[in-house]
Amino acid sequence: MLKAFTRASPSPRYRRLLEQYQLMHTQGEIHLGIPPEQTFPGQSLPPQAPHIKRLIKATGSATLLDYGCGKGRQYWPYRIRDAVEGIEYPDIRSFWGVRDIRLYDPAYAPHSELPRGSFDGVICTDVLEHCPEEDVPWIVAELFQYADRFVYANVACFPARKRLPSGGNAHCTIKPIRWWEEVLRGAAKRKRVVAYEFRFAEVKAGEVRERVLASAAVDDDSSGEK
Repeated sequence: MLKAFTRASPSPRYRRLLEQYQLMHTQGEIHLGIPPEQTFPGQSLPPQAPHIKRLIKATGSATLLDYGCGKGRQYWPYRIRDAVEGIEYPDIRSFWGVRDIRLYDPAYAPHSELPRGSFDGVICTDVLEHCPEEDVPWIVAELFQYADRFVYANVACFPARKRLPSGGNAHCTIKPIRWWEEVLRGAAKRKRVVAYEFRFAEVKAGEVRERVLASAAVDDDSSGEK
């Protein structure tokens, strides 16, 4: 029987990868010559912001946890336009209209303290594919444990451009969507009151395609394959 790893007892590979990401935050991506300040700054969040805003409005959420936030620069002043409202906002926080956003990233010291309590919504963008396969189940379960109303995540199902200091690909868990679906269903059934939306990007016939797995509580137009 395979050992079930947990937050209290993660896999040895989780610990090794955490050290690799800590190095990248301070030294940058040495293989591509990306400086530290541009390595995992949080730039993967803005394209997901409209999807997250829809969930915030649908659930009446006011507090968020950004799980795996990187350096958190996505919350710096950044003009973002709501295409539906026709309004431009000065930053993502005001775009979402939330009261509080808690940042957490175990590899970046300023945000490495484990959060306490729970939050209306938990968001996890461009993170899960960076986690060891054997630890993904407890990490996804943790997203749901922190959430009172919804969980949102996006996952790339293909290799990254970035490499770790050791030379390995930064996307260490590349799995088909059906594998992720099994993990997701297992975590979601333990907390059925929480809505969820997970967006998966995969490469087919040389094109990046997106598939969405969402709970019944999420609007119908957010689910299915695109």
